[in-house]
Amino acid sequence: MITLGGNIELTGFRELDKGELSVVKKMVGNYVKRFNDLASNFEKLKLTMRAISQTPKSEIYEINAQVIDNGQTINAEHSDRNLFFCIDRVLKKIENSFDVIKGKKL
Repeated sequence: MITLGGNIELTGFRELDKGELSVVKKMVGNYVKRFNDLASNFEKLKLTMRAISQTPKSEIYEINAQVIDNGQTINAEHSDRNLFFCIDRVLKKIENSFDVIKGKKL
């Protein structure tokens, strides 16, 4: 497990090379900034990566995301061959969930 800034946990990402991990950290950091703006009390983001298929040059990644906002848990998951697209997609689902929650509160 990799911990970033105390409120971000990345699990299953140790197998990535330095360059890939750097891109992942940047992507996650940018989304967490947005989550802080959207959330009522952003507490934590847990991102878990699992390789579903490890066939060379056709890996399939599954990303699970969990955000805790003011004690409420928001979950999302996505699978794709492109790791970065998969991470972006799952974090976009979380971001859209904040919009839905805010819409209910108004």
